[in-house]
Amino acid sequence: MAEKNNIGNYRWRILAFLFFATTINYIDRQVIGILKPYVADRLGWTEAGYGLIVGAFQLAYALGLLLTGRVLDMVGTKIGYAFAMVVWSIAAAAHATVRSITGFAVVRFVLGFGESANFPAAVKTVAEWFPKKERALATGLFNSGSSVGAILGPMIVSAAFVQLGLNGVFFITGSLGFLWLVFWVSLYHSPLKHNTLSKNEFKYIHGDRDSDVNRISWHRLLPHKETIAICLSRFVTDWVWWFFLFWIPDFLKKMHHVDIKQLRLPLLVIYSAAGIGGILGGWLSSHLIRKGKSIDFARKTAILICALCVLPIVTVTRTSNLWLAIAFISLAAAAHSGWASNIFTVVSDIYPKSAVGSVVGLSGFAGAVGGTMAATGIGYALQFTGNYLLIFSVAGSVYLLAWLILKLLIPRIELLQRYS
Repeated sequence: MAEKNNIGNYRWRILAFLFFATTINYIDRQVIGILKPYVADRLGWTEAGYGLIVGAFQLAYALGLLLTGRVLDMVGTKIGYAFAMVVWSIAAAAHATVRSITGFAVVRFVLGFGESANFPAAVKTVAEWFPKKERALATGLFNSGSSVGAILGPMIVSAAFVQLGLNGVFFITGSLGFLWLVFWVSLYHSPLKHNTLSKNEFKYIHGDRDSDVNRISWHRLLPHKETIAICLSRFVTDWVWWFFLFWIPDFLKKMHHVDIKQLRLPLLVIYSAAGIGGILGGWLSSHLIRKGKSIDFARKTAILICALCVLPIVTVTRTSNLWLAIAFISLAAAAHSGWASNIFTVVSDIYPKSAVGSVVGLSGFAGAVGGTMAATGIGYALQFTGNYLLIFSVAGSVYLLAWLILKLLIPRIELLQRYS
């Protein structure tokens, strides 16, 4: 019993590390979206120019994911996560030194490169410390940090912007990562380097895992239809979450006249729903497994339910009622988070732990490429149409498309036995 309490307490601490890192990650990336409606005219941003700034972040995020997953598999999560936090925190603070579209694009590029390591590192950490039956819930819990970051972001940014101006916002948000870094470096250890982890505790964590400890190269991963399915599903859906982060404040201001002081409550509702959705999505598939359902049935059922819950967002531009629009967006944000919890977990269901970081990186790269293309398209769509109708219509339908891709290309979710 003492051993179980020991491992349980430490794993909760690990989830806290992952949760707060993800929270900081989303605060830093969301700043630009919150400020956009209030500084775009002042700094001379066009809609297409803003799309370029967002696209620079996502391009770097995509390129970073090609490297960070492999680096994490080589150097481990402790060193890799710490280095990434340093890079993105410096870049977040450096926003205070620029004013042009080009300048913002450059610092956003560096920020995106550093932040690209967050989810591969967090998913790999969960794969190292949690058995399969607990991973979806654990992923949902740390991923809820993205929603908390999105909730805290408007509060921190609006208060700092009013009191300290633009520079103050970036310096305050950029400093948060260094605080996290102190605790991570001093307190986190992998299972293999944890001095007090007993054999029974290690067996509990790794008892249902594969024994493959060798790194698996990309050319062995890419030909598998499972890899293609996960990458395609993220390519067509990830951009929707980026859209929520970087354009919803602008949508609320333009369509419903919500200013920066009134923005806190709508975003609090939207991202609270996203946080709850991420946890519920992970809980649902884990619950189905505990009830005796197969991993394949549990993951695909949870993913389908999430896809259906996004559909109502296609009507969001047709309502003049602010809170009805927020309700539709909140449901879609919750569904996306539940979707993400299960997609991340599917990776660790199919691949050995030595390949998890690489596959998350590859699929994240695909999602970020989709996001880069979407950012440019959204910018031009808004500049030429002046409304969000087309954007929300596409956003509401892509999750069912992604579910069909998973259903067709992955007939059964189970551990791959061969990688050639």
